[in-house]
Formats: sequence, structure tokens, C-alpha cells
Amino acid sequence: MSPKKARGVSSGSSAARAATAYDPRIINPVRFSRAVVFAADEDVRAAGDELAESMPWTKVEAATDPLSLDRFAADQAAAFVFDDTGLIVADTDRLRGPDADRVFILLSGNDVIHRTPPSIMKSRYPYTAKADLIFAVDRDEFVPRKIIVPAVRSAEDLLNIRKYAKERRFIFLIVDDEPLWFSQFLPVLYGIIGQRADVMIARTYEEALRFLFGVDHESGIDRARFLSRGHGDDVIGLIADLYFPKGGDMDSPVGQDLIEIVKTYYPRIPVIVASRAKEAQNLKDRALILPKGDPGSLETLKDYIHDFTGMGDLVIQNPDGSESHRLRDIFQLRELLIEAGEDSRRGAALRKTLEPYAEKDAFSTWFYMHGFRTLGDILRPRRDRDFELVNELRTVIDEELERIRSTPLVIEEERIFDLRDLLKVLKRVDPQRIQPLSDNDVFSTWLDCKAYPELAEEFRPIHGSGERLRKALAGAVEKWIRIYQDRGKPV
Repeated sequence: MSPKKARGVSSGSSAARAATAYDPRIINPVRFSRAVVFAADEDVRAAGDELAESMPWTKVEAATDPLSLDRFAADQAAAFVFDDTGLIVADTDRLRGPDADRVFILLSGNDVIHRTPPSIMKSRYPYTAKADLIFAVDRDEFVPRKIIVPAVRSAEDLLNIRKYAKERRFIFLIVDDEPLWFSQFLPVLYGIIGQRADVMIARTYEEALRFLFGVDHESGIDRARFLSRGHGDDVIGLIADLYFPKGGDMDSPVGQDLIEIVKTYYPRIPVIVASRAKEAQNLKDRALILPKGDPGSLETLKDYIHDFTGMGDLVIQNPDGSESHRLRDIFQLRELLIEAGEDSRRGAALRKTLEPYAEKDAFSTWFYMHGFRTLGDILRPRRDRDFELVNELRTVIDEELERIRSTPLVIEEERIFDLRDLLKVLKRVDPQRIQPLSDNDVFSTWLDCKAYPELAEEFRPIHGSGERLRKALAGAVEKWIRIYQDRGKPV
């Protein structure tokens, strides 16, 4: 590990890996050590408190004038958060420095900027070119305290994707030119994914192609090498508008072209079209159509991400698209495989249904997202057929289940095998020992592996420090112990 990378990794990351026999994937090895807020807008300045609570690994500080920004230019991974006035007067060239791990974020209160493509925005408001990421804030729906956390999270993702992507990661690619849309749904998206995946924002067709394939034009895609040239193999979901700039043109639905290319090279990637354009209906057999601004659209987005990107239940569909099975955990998947292994008409139909899920990485992605890293690596992808596929899946799952039964979560030498053990430890261990495991989703990973997916989901948005964090985690465990007992499930 390079010295720069070592400085960027929070103590929480190393503590998390040392504290548990499980090996949860750390999506962002480099964390922001600090976030600096420089804004004239009082609401933007006050939003720093929300950031400090939600990202406790980050020290949040306020700068009072342009010259005071210099004292924050230490050799640390940092996010700089500006409002329009702050960014206008800031000398970002000096702050950025050579090869610095710094990302500049604009929380803009300008309604025109909220809805303007990048090239026009930079022409009319040149200061916006200083920002790496731009988000919309206002006094009503997009108040800064709601936007600042997903904004800084996306900045941390951007830094890691660009500079520290040393192993396979999981990324939602968002292609849209309007900051207003990012600000609307990113809080929802991050609430779903926790620390399991990153988000990458592209605002033009060319940016999207560079990210997916490492080229500026579709003619440059190399069919023999496309997997190794861009980040497309890491993408687990594409959320795209239909109208965004391509070569400076905004008058054609280039989103259709992008989706066609993605479906050609990465048919496994689920696509969400976020658009009210009539052309969106042409894609309804290939994507979820999500009209922007419709009541309930964000809830629809949430359900789709849970069901089709590996984040929630494993949904098995019949060839006609209807739902065949909804599996909450690995034990339910094993039961389905036993049924599929029967020498019967029903078994044969199930085996046929499961084959495309193996081939398109649906099993491996679901395993990755639920803490089964080894299974994800083994099963990525599988092109076995019929009984061979079912038997292979059952073999590796049985091996993993045996490992889970005998492998505890370890906190401060305390060995935890079930929810009652976890509750006891949460109530007596120093909260500082708990925090790194919460920051990095280690608790949630372990809970997923132990087939407590609902409690894992409840843990993922919980961040903080001290007694407040301890009480939140312990309270969630106590609640779900009662629920699982009522269901007759061992705790």
C-alpha cells in the first residue's frame, strides 16, 4: 500500500477487518478524513452538523473566509463544500494541489443551475467549472441538511472510483444533466445501498461512455477488450434520463442509444429510465420507466433496486416476467435448489428458469451484496446447465453454510454467534469499538450471512458515535429479537 493510500484509509476500515473473522468488502478504502464547509448561506453552514452525525469518520470544519481555506490544505482526503458565493471567491486551483485527494462540491441555490446542462452552465456561470459535483438546494424540498450527506458520499465514491479502484467494486451509474434530479433521489438511493456500492454521476453521453468503456465514441469500443477498459463490469444498475448532451446536442433522446449499447455489451445490468419523455415508452420492455416527479416514483425506484440489483430479496421470474419465487436469504435459496434438483417436470422447469440467473451474474451479485464474498467469486458467472448447475450451487452453498455456523463475529475478544450474543456485547462494549463496524457495514454483512436480512437493512442507515449509536443498534436488535421469536425463528 502506498503512503498516500495508507493515510486515506480510516482507522475504522482496518479495525473492521481485524475485528471479525468475516471479510466484508470495503467499497471505499479511502475515506474523507475531513470535510470543510465554506458558505455564506447559513443553512449550508448549519448542515455540517448533519454531516458530522452521518459520517462520523469525517471531521467537519467550517472556514470563515477565503484565506482561511489554506489551513485546511493538509495532505488528507477531504471534501470541500461550497455554496454559490463561497465557490465564486475560493481559489480552488491552489486548494486542489498536485495529485491531492480533494473533491469540490457545490450546493447551489440558483434555480437555473438546478436545470441547466453542463456546457451552458459553465458558459453562463463560469464558477461552476470549479466544482467536481453540483447539487441543488433550496428552502423547501431540497434543504441543505438533507442534501449534504449524499453529496459528500458521492464525492467520496468519486475519489475512490477514480483513484483507488484496485479490485472489483459495485457501482450505480446515473446519467442525467440536471442537478435537481440527483438531489431528489440520491438520499433514497444511499439509504438503500448503505456501504455496499458506490454511485457515479455522468452528465453527458461522452462521460457515460468513458466510464463504461473507456472511450469517447461508440466506434471505439473494442469487442475483445471492453471488459477491461472501463468500469462497465462493476455497474450493477443504470439510471438514465433520455435527454442529455451528446456532442453539445440536447435535442435527441440519446439515452436510447446509451441503453442500446449497455444492453448489447452488459445485458445483465438492470436499467431505470427516469424520464417523462414519450420516447421512454419505447423502452418499457427493456427497462423500468420512472416518470420524474410522479407521486410514488421514488418508492417505485426503491422497490426495483431492492428486487433487481441484488440489494434485497432474490426475485426469480418465470419466462413471461411474472414472479416465481422471492427469496429472503441463503437458506430459502438452498430449499429452492433442493426442489430444482428433483427429477420431475416441476424440477426441470425450475432448472430452466435458474440458468439465465447464473449466466447473467444474478446469483453472484446477490451473494456479494449479502456478505458472501467467496460465493460471489466462485459463481461469477456460471454457464452450467440443468442438474450440473443445481448441484454446483448446492455444493458451494452447503460449504458456506457450514462455515457460517462455526464462524463468530468477534468484538473485543467477544465471540458472537447469534442475536442474543450480539445484544449482550452491544450493551457492554466501549462504543468506540462498535463504531468502525457500523461505519463499514460489518454488522449488516454478518446479519445478512446469518439470514437476518430485515435487521441488516435496519442497521445500514445507522451511523454515529458514542451512546447514541449504541442505543440505536441495541434497540434495533431488541426489536427484531421479539419479531423473530414471534415468527418462530431462532435468535
